[in-house]
Amino acid sequence: MNTAAIQHVQLPEGVPIWRRALGFAGPGFLVSVGYMDPGNWATDLAAGSRYGYQLLFVVLASSIMAMILQSLALRLGIATDRDLAQLCREHYSRRTTVILWVIAELAIAACDLAEVIGSAIALNLLFHLPLLLGVILTALDVLLILLLEQRGYRYLEAVVIALIATIGVLFGIETLLARPELLPLLKGMILPSTQMIRNPQMLYISIGILGATVMPHNLYLHSSIVQTRNYKRTPKGRQEAMRFAGLDSMVALSLAFFVNAAILIVASAVFHRSGHFEVAEIGDAYNLLSPLLGAAGASTIFAIALLASGQNSTLTGTLAGQIVMEGFLDLRLPPWLRRLTTRLLAIIPAVIVTAFYGSTGIGRLLLLSQVILSLQLSFAVVPLVIFTCSRKRMGEFVNGPFMRVTAWTVAVVIAVLNGWLLILIATGQSS
Repeated sequence: MNTAAIQHVQLPEGVPIWRRALGFAGPGFLVSVGYMDPGNWATDLAAGSRYGYQLLFVVLASSIMAMILQSLALRLGIATDRDLAQLCREHYSRRTTVILWVIAELAIAACDLAEVIGSAIALNLLFHLPLLLGVILTALDVLLILLLEQRGYRYLEAVVIALIATIGVLFGIETLLARPELLPLLKGMILPSTQMIRNPQMLYISIGILGATVMPHNLYLHSSIVQTRNYKRTPKGRQEAMRFAGLDSMVALSLAFFVNAAILIVASAVFHRSGHFEVAEIGDAYNLLSPLLGAAGASTIFAIALLASGQNSTLTGTLAGQIVMEGFLDLRLPPWLRRLTTRLLAIIPAVIVTAFYGSTGIGRLLLLSQVILSLQLSFAVVPLVIFTCSRKRMGEFVNGPFMRVTAWTVAVVIAVLNGWLLILIATGQSS
């Protein structure tokens, strides 16, 4: 088992079922943070302002894919007592393992670029701190992780859940203030836009939404942290753990879908409706919200939610970096050195990008980072599906026929969309 998951959380015995279920609540919320990070904000703002409600279906479809894949990840961790990175190391050659590790690290760096810059933008908007200083300050979250983990894994989960609740409430307020049009909203959520295939720019943003929603490092993270619960390592105990962990994941990812949809809905109702079709920069959205809504404080609410989102995401991103490094390379380092190493690997690119670009083109960089995430997604999804379809690995918890078809369908859809995007990029049609 990965050292990130060694500290078991005790579960209450002889209590009502709802109390038992609460004992498993937490890992799904840690994972859901990645589904509402600043990268999601960039893609949802661009989608809503440019195309109105048309890409809400992509948000919904991506969220459903995420629920399926995270379900597979938690089942893998519970059934095998291994996380996805460890199983890759055990199953593949050393060369393949190193390649998969490098790809996973690139995904984490791309994700952290969005999270760190998002936090820095929020600090700049709220307190006028320079972006570079804000980026450096966000690196200190590694100290917070060490402090919280020393007090117990539940403290880390509690902080994350509190920040998620803050984001949800604040964006609920923003959505009410925006007064979206219900019928176009429902149409955009239920019916896919055929323009997505014909319009390269719309496809580019759609792939960005997919990459921002279904994140590769979250699959490694979930398969590890779900093992922190002290359930009985028996078939019956594992079955119970899968049931309650699945419920935890479903509730958390449903909340993440609400936040993602709310960002796009606000962007559509406020910016697209008023003719501001090119609001992809978070700073522009902040400056326009209060004047367009006619509600004092709307911009401040937006910035506070962004700060909570960025800080939450960097906490879980650091954990994912540790799990990926340990799982693929089997490294055993002191906790402080392990945290520092994984944090530096992720934050150095963000410092470099911010130093060179400043506030210029940050929105485009955030969107690009999410497209990069999507392009790397198959390298985590395919091994996950292979392992969960293997009776040798999963035993009696192997995927059934329906889940096999569903899992491979999701894997193929992701690969095909990314392949089509690469063709568009190669032919110069995505710009």
